[in-house]
Amino acid sequence: MDLEEKVKIFKALGNDTRLKIFQNVLHTPYICSVNKNTKSDDIIQQATCVGTIASEFNYSLPAISRHLKELKEAKLITMSKVANKIYVEPNFKTINMIAECFENMKVKIQEMED
Repeated sequence: MDLEEKVKIFKALGNDTRLKIFQNVLHTPYICSVNKNTKSDDIIQQATCVGTIASEFNYSLPAISRHLKELKEAKLITMSKVANKIYVEPNFKTINMIAECFENMKVKIQEMED
């Protein structure tokens, strides 16, 4: 992960609304109503649908969509359309890379303190 990608991630999470949305996506299990025409194996089990996210916040659906777009561009989430719903999932690959960056910083700080 290069510096530009890291900056994009931290910039996306630097907005309090986006941080709250990201935390919601990360910690909220799948809670959307299921379209009866959608086969059950097509449902994303870890995902939350955009409408559910919007209902958790006091913002319009277009405002939530703009925040989700920025989180997606930072590769913190992925979005998939199944039938008539858009599902949002945490991108664990990016989350793990950021966690690794912090772990490396922690090790370096500990080395400097010793």
